[in-house]
Amino acid sequence: MAPKKKQKDLLQLFSNLTQKTKIVEPMKTLHGTLRDQDAVEREIALIMREIQERGFFKTKLEPIQLARLITSFHAGRNDTEIARELGDEKLSKTVARARVRLKLFRDLDFNMPFDQDELKILMSSELTMKEISEKLGVSPTTLREYRHVIEQRDDTTLDPYLERIKDVMEDRDLTEKMAAGLQQDTLGEAIDVAESTDMSEIN
Repeated sequence: MAPKKKQKDLLQLFSNLTQKTKIVEPMKTLHGTLRDQDAVEREIALIMREIQERGFFKTKLEPIQLARLITSFHAGRNDTEIARELGDEKLSKTVARARVRLKLFRDLDFNMPFDQDELKILMSSELTMKEISEKLGVSPTTLREYRHVIEQRDDTTLDPYLERIKDVMEDRDLTEKMAAGLQQDTLGEAIDVAESTDMSEIN
């Protein structure tokens, strides 16, 4: 048999095997229950709306935008990239403050040119923000950002809600891993069936 004809027959055989119901049906079932990113963000948005309605979180970002912020952060986006995804790169500072409020910290958030305990001591004194910033050698604006990071790290108000959001994210990760694992299993099954077929039938 000519090489091209044999190759064509092999491809046809594999195609026929992978179209068997027992191979593709499990994937259909799983994809029918797999929550996509939009569904996950909608679920997170409901939690964010509850937080805002209780007055625990003040920001100009809408609940669905906060949900996108969370999923984008976990996808490895920086604040500027997240702001761009929300439709306006100028929102990067708003994104950063909201991110910190949600305890989605980056290492850079704690890269302070002074001891954090020293800041806490100074903040409990009667000194003004300007006086404290001068003592620490940073601008008042930068000082407010550092204070925000420390305050949110120690604030436990949102912790129950953040745990619920974490559960939503972990459920999504689990279903994605299940999908990937099942896809690998079905592909392996198809290959095993192909290898066990008497290839002499196509010669």
